[in-house]
This record gives sequence, C-alpha cells and structure tokens, in this order.
Amino acid sequence: MTAKPSFHLAIPVDDLVTSREFYGSVLGLDEGRSADKWVDWNFHGHQLVTHVAPRASGAPEAHNPVDGHEVPVPHFGLVLPIPDFHALAERVRGAGISFVIEPYVRFAGEPGEQWTMFLLDPSGNALEFKAFQDEAQLFAK
Repeated sequence: MTAKPSFHLAIPVDDLVTSREFYGSVLGLDEGRSADKWVDWNFHGHQLVTHVAPRASGAPEAHNPVDGHEVPVPHFGLVLPIPDFHALAERVRGAGISFVIEPYVRFAGEPGEQWTMFLLDPSGNALEFKAFQDEAQLFAK
C-alpha cells in the first residue's frame, strides 16, 4: 500500500471499443484486467473501471454555475502537475475532442490558484482535470 490511499471508481460506458480509444489512447492510461463487459484502468495510481452498462433514459443533465461556466455534475478527475495538465489538454485537442469548459485559470493571484478543464468521455461521463501552482493550496480558502 502507498502512503496515500488509492481510490476505486466504476463508471458506466456505452461500449469498450470507444472507451479503450479514449482512456487508453487519448488519456494515455494503462489498461489492467478486463473482461467482456469491463476494463480496469490505471488512473495515475487509482483504479478506474469502465463497465458496459445501460443508462437511465431521460435523466436530466445537471450543471452548477461556476465562474460563468456550466459545470457538469457529477464529474471526476485528477489534480496533475502543470506540465502534465497542458500536455493532456494538447492530447485532447489533437484527438479532436471538444472541451465542455476550455482550460483556464481560476482564482488567479488568490489562494488556490489553479488551472482547470472539463471534457466528456465518449459515453458522456464528465471529467475535470486541475493543476495548481502550489499543490499545498489544494484546500486553501
């Protein structure tokens, strides 16, 4: 076990072919165990599992207004080093994937200053990636 616990998150996807392309090729995650209906991904030391699962039809998409943007809820993601954040943003652009919220800086010059971006996987799962100038300010007020 590492000093910092790893999380496990299982999310629904429509199919594994597009999930493998997105999580493996676009995000650059290593694939772990898999079966006909699921794939484990190494999400920077955390276990992310994509499960082929039906979605509830007609469920409203939820958003929360933040900084003049409509933030999709629910969402998940990672805090990355700044160079990795920008490299990921370029991989996403290079893959022709549109951002829900383009990369930008929040709280400029304030405690908790951070880069953030939002995107959707091919099944509509929302992901947020962040990068802090000072990661010690992750919870700064």
